[in-house]
Amino acid sequence: MKRTYSYILALAFLCLSSSAFAQKKTAEKKPVYKNPSFSTEERVKDLIGRMTLEEKVGQLSTLLGWDMYTKTNNQISASETFKKAVAEQHTGLLWATLRADPWTKKTLLTGLNPMQSAMATNALQKYVMEHTRLGIPMLFSEECPHGHMAIGTTVFPTSIGQSSTWDPALIKEMAAAIAMETRLQGGHIGYGPVLDLAREPRWSRVEETYGEDPVLNSRMGEAMVSGFQGTNIGSGVNILSTLKHFTAYGVPEGGHNGGSVTVGNRELFQSYLPPFKAAVKAGALSVMTAYNSVDGIPCSSNRYLLTDILRGQWGFNGFVVSDLNSISGLEGNHHVASSATEAAALAMNAGLDADLSGYGYGPALVKAVNGGLVKMATVDTALARVLRLKFNMGLFENPYVNPKQAEKQVMNAKHVTLARKVAQESVVLLKNEKNILPLSKALKNIAVIGPNADNVYNQLGDYTAPQADGKVITVLNGIRAKVSKETGVFYQKGCAIRDTASAGIAAAVALASKSDVAIVVLGGSSARDFKTEYQNTGAAEVKASAVAVSDMESGEGFDRSTLDLMGRQMELLRAVVKTGTPVVVVLIKGRPLTLNWAAENVAAMVDAWYPGQEGGNAIADVLFGDYNPAGRLSVSVPKSVGQLPVYYNKKRPLPHNYVELDEQPLYSFGYGLSYSTFEYSNLKTNVSGRGKDVRVQVTFDLKNTGSRDGDEVVQLYLRDEQSSVVTPMQQLKQFRRLSLKSGQQQQLSFELSAEDLQLMNQQMEWQVEPGDFSLMVGASSSDIRLKKVFSVQ
Repeated sequence: MKRTYSYILALAFLCLSSSAFAQKKTAEKKPVYKNPSFSTEERVKDLIGRMTLEEKVGQLSTLLGWDMYTKTNNQISASETFKKAVAEQHTGLLWATLRADPWTKKTLLTGLNPMQSAMATNALQKYVMEHTRLGIPMLFSEECPHGHMAIGTTVFPTSIGQSSTWDPALIKEMAAAIAMETRLQGGHIGYGPVLDLAREPRWSRVEETYGEDPVLNSRMGEAMVSGFQGTNIGSGVNILSTLKHFTAYGVPEGGHNGGSVTVGNRELFQSYLPPFKAAVKAGALSVMTAYNSVDGIPCSSNRYLLTDILRGQWGFNGFVVSDLNSISGLEGNHHVASSATEAAALAMNAGLDADLSGYGYGPALVKAVNGGLVKMATVDTALARVLRLKFNMGLFENPYVNPKQAEKQVMNAKHVTLARKVAQESVVLLKNEKNILPLSKALKNIAVIGPNADNVYNQLGDYTAPQADGKVITVLNGIRAKVSKETGVFYQKGCAIRDTASAGIAAAVALASKSDVAIVVLGGSSARDFKTEYQNTGAAEVKASAVAVSDMESGEGFDRSTLDLMGRQMELLRAVVKTGTPVVVVLIKGRPLTLNWAAENVAAMVDAWYPGQEGGNAIADVLFGDYNPAGRLSVSVPKSVGQLPVYYNKKRPLPHNYVELDEQPLYSFGYGLSYSTFEYSNLKTNVSGRGKDVRVQVTFDLKNTGSRDGDEVVQLYLRDEQSSVVTPMQQLKQFRRLSLKSGQQQQLSFELSAEDLQLMNQQMEWQVEPGDFSLMVGASSSDIRLKKVFSVQ
């Protein structure tokens, strides 16, 4: 019996050993890079070792993706253009495959709905997996600044509105929703957030930024990265975040998009780089270079920025991608390269891993390597950074998505509700004379007037896809849904944003005259149309003259020489105000505009920026008191272009007044009113430690002294009273948005660290210098309620 038992055990062991041996032999036959039992680094090394130079370069070339699929009825397949690109260019990256807008010529009819988008990316993945030598999956990059720029997705407020919420937790939730919608359709990378400081309001891309301050930008950037990437990029609902635009892109001379930038090295480290550093530390896995140069070195060939700082100092371990055509721009725009080959070599040797265009690298980089201008090891390093992410996202095992899931989950009810929440929190109440707001829902007649009162695309901002009828709630629709059937809500456009050829001002005045209140919706537009011509970067061509003038006066390429309301908008507003009917101005726009006359002559004014698809509902919620506004400006509003720049944290000495007017902005950074009032008191500080170990505990009391529950945004500013280098008059360090019920009081605590107190000294080293600091606590940079001086050793 014992012998039989031993025999059975031996036989079982032999069978198990044979099975294990067979599995091992099978694993050995499968290439290492296709075997998930090996580490990512082993798989990357194995794959690179099997690739030709042309295949390597193809994996670093990002082609424009919207022509890569063919749509026939409901059947989506890889296009001949894509097949040719794969065969001849070995492409491994596509950008904007699912994008739809006038530039791509993709409409609601010719573009893709969410289910079709998933089918399209699946078709492209299937083709490369089955028809290429190595079967390397594609990586799809998509525009995602305020929603995935594709048909049928949720459209949130643009970034300037997002930052006006001063609510990073909410923005993280929004970013997670955008990531899920993008990933379910097959996207892997979301271009965003834009972390350029907006200190030049004439610049056309202010709407894409989080405003003028490095601290607020940093917190918003961290929120976006955390929301996009989550804790696992292979989750199936997260995407990689690409930080834009590295660096100092938002302060071009004269406001010209992509123009020259004059920034000192210390200012670069103290103001322009901190948002990028914070986002990198939050885990960002991709960075996009900017079009501009810094101190004469184009950002796309700036080794100091891309290698020494980004990787050497910050430990960035993702990949760097060019902005569209910016490698070619080294030759054609900056004139620092004499040929495409030299441009490719400059960019690659600087640390720019991937080209966005398809021809910045391509044959030019192959020629640069073969000619000895770029080492193969340098290409391999760049390639490893891209391939590593493909492996970590699990694309070699499963490159496909579920179209049915995309159809069900993209723009779901929860995301629409979230869009309304973000829009509500972004609304900034600029003026409320005699508490005219909130309006009564029992008013008999309401006049809704203005070019942005009932214009779907004007309230969405740039980087927005075509929208289905009824999806976007305009201000007019939001107001009509808010009031009772007994209230008459009547509409007159009055005029266009820019066009002066036709207007209905007389009809608008007649309507206002017989109404209880006139809600006048003015501002700007970043709405592109199919008549606009575009540069090869996607920026619009602004024509000096045209038969018909579009509304578009903001958005990439639409830089301004003034900040006045355009067209006949001021004429319309003056005429309506002259009727004597109380006027509430609602602003929908992408940049600060000069509002001096309106600020003096209208009863109330609300700034909604570009509030997204739920903007009309959110604005109506604020106007009629269902939501108590607490948005705060993330960028200062000048009284005149002649004052620029007017950002709040200028370096000393204090500016002085002009001959024509004072030097103060009309509305300062951090400004915004509420239907509640708040009282600050009992400020205390406690300093411990010194140098790098210093800590400052800050406590104070906040009380809602109004009759309504509401949010307050408390803001902590510092001023270094004496320092070895010139420092700002004041600098935001921390902030918090919180809700208090009427009459509620709460003690708030903050902790300042060495990072909040440090400066970059004359030796270009970070240091906390001993001395006095002024702590300022308040409701905005110009509304300081509590002050206290403390000393550090």
